[in-house]
Amino acid sequence: MQCKVEANVQNVTFYRWNDMEKEKVSDLLDRRLITGDRMMLAHVYLKKGCVVPRHQHENEQLTYVLDGALHFWIGEDGSQEVTIRAGEVLHIPSNVWHKAEALEDTLDVDVFSPPRADWLAKTDDYLRK
Repeated sequence: MQCKVEANVQNVTFYRWNDMEKEKVSDLLDRRLITGDRMMLAHVYLKKGCVVPRHQHENEQLTYVLDGALHFWIGEDGSQEVTIRAGEVLHIPSNVWHKAEALEDTLDVDVFSPPRADWLAKTDDYLRK
């Protein structure tokens, strides 16, 4: 069986996480970003006790924990709580308030659509404390 590629193949890009430089966002949080036109993929490295302050964004988000555990407070009042662990995924729709804390050293994959302009411009001050 043949696979015929109709797409613009010169725009195809290959990445290897371990070859990419980690961005130090804070003492407790590092990340690596891969961005396309309409989505962003991030490896987020959180040390135990790292708190991602309460925030919201237009971007739809999937958080997939590869290693460790994250506790989330969801909603404007933070009344919905959930802990996700290795192998689990949390979907956060656009503009939903959320906060997270790393219960242990954690590596998660975050997928955003559209890409996080504030992360790319490094204007995400809520993370840089």
